Amino acid sequence: MGNSLPPKKTEDELWLEFRKTRDPKIRDAFIEQYAPLVKYVAGKVALGMPKNVEFDDLVSCGTFGLIDAIERYDPERDIKFKTYAVTRIRGSIFDELRAADWVPRSVRQKIREVEEASGTLESHYGRPATEKEVAEYLKMDETEFLKTMMKISSTSVLSLNDVWFSGDENDKVSIGDSIEAPSSLNPDVIVEREEIRRIVIDVINNLPDKEKKIMVLYHYEDLTLKEIGQVLDITESRVSQLHTKAIQRILQKLTNVRKGIM
Repeated sequence: MGNSLPPKKTEDELWLEFRKTRDPKIRDAFIEQYAPLVKYVAGKVALGMPKNVEFDDLVSCGTFGLIDAIERYDPERDIKFKTYAVTRIRGSIFDELRAADWVPRSVRQKIREVEEASGTLESHYGRPATEKEVAEYLKMDETEFLKTMMKISSTSVLSLNDVWFSGDENDKVSIGDSIEAPSSLNPDVIVEREEIRRIVIDVINNLPDKEKKIMVLYHYEDLTLKEIGQVLDITESRVSQLHTKAIQRILQKLTNVRKGIM
């Protein structure tokens, strides 16, 4: 980060002062200090977006999230501002993407078809369905199915950031948060969140080897899809497909839990 904060006080001292005074100069200093964080989060989000989504637009939306984080941050809670801000910035970006409804209706229909087919086959076989089995169930040839999965892959990050449950406005939790971020919640929802985290981790641990590695490298090691492809010696598009499959498995499991199946 830069050195825009006044040098005479520590950052912790400035947070306490800002909480009491709401001094706009301190707010502006924090915005400048953490502006690179907005670009970092926007860059991560942009990797999973179609080309019509502009990076600058993501940064603009993320900046609103940063300002919101600065206004709401409580330095006395047991969480670092950077961790809290990342969740707010990402949430602000995905809120705007949802509002813009950039996912075509045809793609939404394909997502539902693939999810329903995967769920039906998993119930039938008692294990995750293979791509070939899903393709055959949907009466698609391999090429058509792979093209469909590529279209769906750009929506997978948004699906991962759908709100799963919420208490008050500060306690909205996404599946993505359950994978990535330490808890910033009130005590009465921490237990429920930890159960979601346990389920997500259990699904990840039981993924096929490459899908598991991709989830770890992307969500824990912060590698890009291109970098993961280089590590695993597969194409970036293949990484995207496997990442999408892994997320669908997680969503299917959590959907079953929500419905009381598991």
